[in-house]
Amino acid sequence: MTALNVALLVQLFGMIFTLVMDPFINKRSKRIMMINTVLVLTLVIQQQAGAYFDENNMTAARIVSGVYGYSIRPVIISLFIKIFTDSRKMWILVGLNAAVYCTAFFSELSFYYSESGNFMRGPLGYSCFVVSVILLIQLIFASVRNYRKTMNRLSVFPFVVVVLITAATITDIFILKTYRIDLLTVVSASSCVLYYIWLHLQFVREHENDLKAEQRIRIMMSQMSPHFLFNTLAAIQSLCRTDPVLAGETVQKFGVYLRQNIDTLRSDMLIPFEKELEYTKVYADIEMLQYPNVRLEYDIRDKDFSIPSLTVQPMVENAISHGVRIREKGIVSVITRRTDDHHEIVIKDNGKGFDAEKAFDMDDTHIGLRNVRARIEKITGGSLTVHSAVNEGTEVVICIPL
Repeated sequence: MTALNVALLVQLFGMIFTLVMDPFINKRSKRIMMINTVLVLTLVIQQQAGAYFDENNMTAARIVSGVYGYSIRPVIISLFIKIFTDSRKMWILVGLNAAVYCTAFFSELSFYYSESGNFMRGPLGYSCFVVSVILLIQLIFASVRNYRKTMNRLSVFPFVVVVLITAATITDIFILKTYRIDLLTVVSASSCVLYYIWLHLQFVREHENDLKAEQRIRIMMSQMSPHFLFNTLAAIQSLCRTDPVLAGETVQKFGVYLRQNIDTLRSDMLIPFEKELEYTKVYADIEMLQYPNVRLEYDIRDKDFSIPSLTVQPMVENAISHGVRIREKGIVSVITRRTDDHHEIVIKDNGKGFDAEKAFDMDDTHIGLRNVRARIEKITGGSLTVHSAVNEGTEVVICIPL
């Protein structure tokens, strides 16, 4: 066994151990990487066994070894593609390639050994290389799509793998000219390591984004509470002179609101929708003291689900503060319904409206809207869409998957 093979075995066994112990990358990617690493490991073993079979002129064993080696290499590239996409079309090529080389057991279509023991290619002897080139092109397109989606420098890793595999394949065909693709085996092992590094760096980046998102949420909540506190205390102060009974009721509602918000901040991010609706009603009752021209309507047909805290209430706050308060008769409606695949919450108003296309631009105008959408997408996998027309009103639709 050569020093190169020993180094490859140590590298691959180290990768397997690392994958088993790594709790961070997602299960699907870990499973793909584990399978690929084991396949590359078998190629190293096959290569070493092939050398032994050659030395002892074991024709049948050499054929089995060759069929396995040529059949398995496109599988490794396909698994790299599978990290990006679940497309199954590539497996048709992989299956056809394996079928071509299996003909070596009974014909000279793919490869055979001459009477003197020399390896000879048949008419389809380069099938593995052709299929690999097609799969590499598909891997390039998958890498480009991933780059366009993420737009970050980490996407360079898949491109490096494509370049290395391509260079190794060309070198093996035109320079080394050996049917045991030594350089490609080395590159395949290195590619597993590169992909693992890439997946781990992606996890680190996502974790940093989660921390930033959590920080933005805390900032949003801390900014919201003092603002609402100030307005409510001002309203209570005024009511103490004009309507002490209503002032007492408002103090009680405000106490409920504060207690519920404190409990929410101490609990998990997901809360029952009924609690969020209760926060919203308490908030709206207090706000309508300042804006008596505003009325809230509720059409609750579905309430048996959970949502992130402070999701509906900020949308109602936006509708009142930035929409209907200027109307002579401002109306905000909260509607819920259940479809076949999601819970739907609709917050509608007849306010002044705005340019919905610019709602999620990176400025400070709609930061609350962006934060709520980010939390819904991150925590529940749902969505938030906005439909608005200037001087007509706004409709915010929140979808929470079943």
